[in-house]
Amino acid sequence: MRPPRETLDRATPGPSLSVFEAVMVTVGIVIGAGIFKTPSLVADVTGSAPLMLSAWIVGGLLSLVGALCYAELAAAFPHAGGDYHFVTRAFGRDASFFFAWARVTVITTGSIALLAFVLGDYLTRIVSLGPHSAAIYAAGTITLLTAINVTGLHVSARTQTLLTLLQVAGLVLVATIGWWCSPAFAEPGSAPAIAPADAPGVFGLALVFVLLTYGGWNEVAYLSSEIKGGPCAIVRALVASLLVITCAYTAFVLGALQALGFEGLARSDAVGADVMQAAFGPPGEQVIGAIVGIATLTSINATFIVGARSNYALGCDWPAFRALGRWNEERNVPVAAMALQALMSLALVGFGALEEDGFSAMVEFTAPVFWLFFMLTGIALFILRRKAPQTPRPFRVPLYPVLPATFVATCGYLLWSSLAYARSQDVVHVCLYVMAGGVVAWLVTRRLQASHPPG
Repeated sequence: MRPPRETLDRATPGPSLSVFEAVMVTVGIVIGAGIFKTPSLVADVTGSAPLMLSAWIVGGLLSLVGALCYAELAAAFPHAGGDYHFVTRAFGRDASFFFAWARVTVITTGSIALLAFVLGDYLTRIVSLGPHSAAIYAAGTITLLTAINVTGLHVSARTQTLLTLLQVAGLVLVATIGWWCSPAFAEPGSAPAIAPADAPGVFGLALVFVLLTYGGWNEVAYLSSEIKGGPCAIVRALVASLLVITCAYTAFVLGALQALGFEGLARSDAVGADVMQAAFGPPGEQVIGAIVGIATLTSINATFIVGARSNYALGCDWPAFRALGRWNEERNVPVAAMALQALMSLALVGFGALEEDGFSAMVEFTAPVFWLFFMLTGIALFILRRKAPQTPRPFRVPLYPVLPATFVATCGYLLWSSLAYARSQDVVHVCLYVMAGGVVAWLVTRRLQASHPPG
């Protein structure tokens, strides 16, 4: 059978993006609606304002360490496959198969479902659709964005920078209003059920939520061969992105803390809405709904694009999934890969609807698998330094091997912490079933490939 037709994004890309444009894409992916939800979870887990603020600052620093590791890999091995490509070079195609499987079933689709639940929670505060209102809104959002994306990427590509600017402007607006508010706006009430600050794993669990909110900066690796300014341009893009994100997140959390007080922040189901409502009443809640809607749609749309392309790469690499490797040149999208992504995301929304809190369920479900493969990418840096010592490395991680080891150790700790929390919430078995399904799919794929060798 004829292999899938190569497409432009499978060809060797040339430098076409400025560092500023790369920063805008990265910031647009990372600053999603999660920041309007996770501060209350982090406050509830840590139990104190200093520990909560420390978690956000440490999260930014740890993300920067990870970004430096990715910068070395991306500068040495620029490729449209991003970390999928790094894992393939370090561990082989079989390991990268499981990475792709995790993206299809857990990482990318879980992120889409998680963000869709955030939008659903906010829209439910405006118009409730019943006991499963958030899930209904989430499913509708995924369906709508799938329909938009399969028609073509022209409109979304031209509006990405504008939407990113609106995202940042909305975050700054809420932070500024929060600083302007008096703590007297916080409604009195009983203290929330907060875990003791010295409980084992408390800070690690807080970092699970914080670093999930920082998540997405690694997606810039997919642009590593398209940024103008030489191989080290990826370093400038990553560092600048994380500085902007860390400052924006810290300012937002401080503003919310000022407006709501610590107990009010920990109790809040929708931090941004509560800050705006405290300042302006119901009209403020309508404004934040629009801000969250823009942020969520932008992040989900970006995740749709990246996730569908990794699904497409899987289809090109493995004949058993060749249907995913079909590219519609007229629409400039992999329609089958996009459809699979939508179906998996909707399935996760259905799973989240059965849980008490769909957002937390998505965190519990996606975090263990996410940190496992993040850790493998960090280990790949060590392996590729040994396997490919002659490969030019325009950028090397400073303080090697201390910083890469810190990144790997952090991922390992957060993998353990997220597994422990998922186990306590009776969700870990679902993750194991999904990955066990990956083993079955891998065995079937290997058998099919042996029975029908290429050529």
